[in-house]
Amino acid sequence: MQAALYLFPVPLDNDADISVSLPPHNIALIREIRHFIVENVRSARRFLKKCDRTIDIDALEFTVLDEHTRIEAVSPMLDPLRRGEPMGVISEAGCPAVADPGADVVAVAQREGLKVVPLVGPSSILMSLMGSGFNGQSFAFNGYLPIHQPQRAAKLREMERRITRERQTQIFIETPYRNNKLIAELCGTLPGDRLLCVASGITGSDEKIVTRPLSQWKTEKYNFDKIPSIFLLF
Repeated sequence: MQAALYLFPVPLDNDADISVSLPPHNIALIREIRHFIVENVRSARRFLKKCDRTIDIDALEFTVLDEHTRIEAVSPMLDPLRRGEPMGVISEAGCPAVADPGADVVAVAQREGLKVVPLVGPSSILMSLMGSGFNGQSFAFNGYLPIHQPQRAAKLREMERRITRERQTQIFIETPYRNNKLIAELCGTLPGDRLLCVASGITGSDEKIVTRPLSQWKTEKYNFDKIPSIFLLF
C-alpha cells in the first residue's frame, strides 16, 4: 500500500448502511492502515467496526485532532507517514478537512510534500446544494454565522449582496438547537422573495430537503430543533 495520508469520509447518519454510503475501495484501504488521526476516538472505533467487524481495533493507533488541539501538536501526528507508513484521517461525520479540524494536518502534509489522497464519500454541503435547486456554478460555504448581532447582521447583508450581484448560492450552518431560531431570524431580516433551502438529516431515514421563499417559511410550521442541518440562500 502506498504511503499517503488517506482522507476517509464517514456516513452522515449513524444508522446508514456502510455498503451504500462508501465504495468498497475505501473499506479495502481501511483494512491496511494502522495509524489514524481522528476527531473522536469512540466514533472512529465504531465506524471502523462497521467497515469490517474483523478489524482488531485494539491493534490500531489513534491520535485525536479536534477543535481543542494545539497547533504545535499537529505536525508530530504525521511521524508514521514520514517513516513510510500509510495513515488515515477520520472525521465524526462527512468529509475530513471540510469544515473539520482535519484541514490542519492536511496543510502540514502539503507543506512537506507528503502525498494526500482524498476518498469518495458523503458530503452534506455538496448533497444539500445538489438537492436545493440553487446555482451550483457559483457558491460559497460560510461555516457558522457570527454569534454577536452586529457581526451577524453584517454577514447576512454581505451574503444578500453576493446573491443579488453574483447570483452566488450562500451555504452555512448553525448549532442544531438554534436551527428554528435561525430560520425565524432569516424570515425577519431578509426579503420575503429570497429562497431558503433547509437540508436536514442528510442520508438518514428522516432526510428532508425543502426549498421555499422566506415569506412561505414565515407562515409554515417546521421543527428542525437538534437535527443537523445545512442552510442555503439564493
